[in-house]
Amino acid sequence: MKTKVLLLAFLCGVVMSVSAQEYQPQVGFSTENGSKVNFKKNKASDNWFISLGGGASMLFGDQNSDADFGDRVNWAAGLSIGKWYNPYTAVRLQINGGQLNNFRVLAGQTGLSHQDFLYGNAHLDVMWDITNYWAPYDEKKAVRLIPFVGLGYALRPGITVDGIAYKRSESPSINLGLQIPFRLSNRVDLFLEGQYTLLNEQFNRTDMGQEQDRVVQALLGFNFKLGRTNFEVIEPMDYDLLNDLNSQINALRAQNDELSKRPKSCPECPKAEPKIEQVESMKNVVFFRLNSSVIDKNQEGNIFNTSEYAKEHNLPIKVVGYADKKTGTADYNQGLSERRAKAVAKRLTDQYGIPTERISIEWKGDTQQPYEINNWNRVVIMDTNKK
Repeated sequence: MKTKVLLLAFLCGVVMSVSAQEYQPQVGFSTENGSKVNFKKNKASDNWFISLGGGASMLFGDQNSDADFGDRVNWAAGLSIGKWYNPYTAVRLQINGGQLNNFRVLAGQTGLSHQDFLYGNAHLDVMWDITNYWAPYDEKKAVRLIPFVGLGYALRPGITVDGIAYKRSESPSINLGLQIPFRLSNRVDLFLEGQYTLLNEQFNRTDMGQEQDRVVQALLGFNFKLGRTNFEVIEPMDYDLLNDLNSQINALRAQNDELSKRPKSCPECPKAEPKIEQVESMKNVVFFRLNSSVIDKNQEGNIFNTSEYAKEHNLPIKVVGYADKKTGTADYNQGLSERRAKAVAKRLTDQYGIPTERISIEWKGDTQQPYEINNWNRVVIMDTNKK
C-alpha cells in the first residue's frame, strides 16, 4: 500500500518536472513561422510605437492627369501612434496631410487653372507584418514588410481664391498602403511608407462625374519603440506524455479505491511465526530545469518520501547526478551533475535528518543517460538499495 502511494507521488513529480523541463521560453525569436506559434501577452504599456515622417503627395482625379507630373507633386507629412499586440498584428492611429495641387479648366479659359490647398486625414489602420507571420519571428530582422488597411476622415479647409470663397470639403477615407521598416537599433527603425487614399469625388471641389478622388503619398521617417519591444514564445507541452502519465495515475487511484473498500480489521487469527521482513529498495527522482542545480519546490515531495522510507527501514541512500547530452559540453555537464547530486544530498541531511555516513554520492555527467527522453536526464536518482 505504502509503495503504491510513493509511486503515485513519484508520477506526480514526473508530471510537474516535465512541465519545468519542457518549458524553455524563447524571447525575441522563434524557430517556426509566427502563424504557428503562441505568444505570451505583454503588459498594456509594452510594444507601443510613435512614427514621424515626411515626403510627397499627389492628387489624382478629374483633370489633374492633364498637368505635368512635376507640377502635381507637393509636400506631405505624417504622425502615427500604435501598438503591436503580437509580432504580426498592430493597430495605429495616423494623422497625415500636407498640400495638394489641383488642376482644372475654368469656363471661358484655355489651359489648366492651378489651385493649391491644404488637407488633413485622420485614420485608424490595422497593420500586418507578413515577414513575422509567414516566416519565423525575429525581433532583430533587418527589413520587414507591413501592409495595412484603414478607415478615416479627411478635411480640406475653406479658402478664398481670386475673391471667390470656397467652402471646406470633407470626406470619409479608405486608406491602403505598405510600410517597409529598416532596423537601426532596438528602439529605432527607419521606414519607407507608400499610401493610397480613396475620397469622395467632390473632395477637390471639382465634380466631373468621376467615381472618387485619390491621393497617393510617400513618406520617409522614423519609428520609435516604447516599453518592451519583443515577445515571448510559449512552448506547448507534450500532451501525449501527460495523457499517458495521467492514465497511470488514474489506474493507481482505482487500485487505492478498491483497497479502501476492504475491511479495516480481520478476525483474530492464530499467531504466526515471526518472519524476517524483506525490505524492498525504492528509487526516486529529482528533476531539474535546464542548466540548473536548484531544487524546485515541486520536487520536495520526492526527497521527503525517500528520507522517510530510508529512516523507517534503516536504509542507506545512494545519490547519483546526471545531465542531458544535448546541451553543454561533457566537462560542463560533469560539473553540473556533481552540483545537482550534492544539492540533493545536502537537502537530505540538512532538512530531513539523514546522517551523512548513510549517503553516498556519485555524478555521471552526460556519460550515462538513464532515460530515452533527453530532457528527463536533467535528474538526480536516489536509491535506497542496501547492495
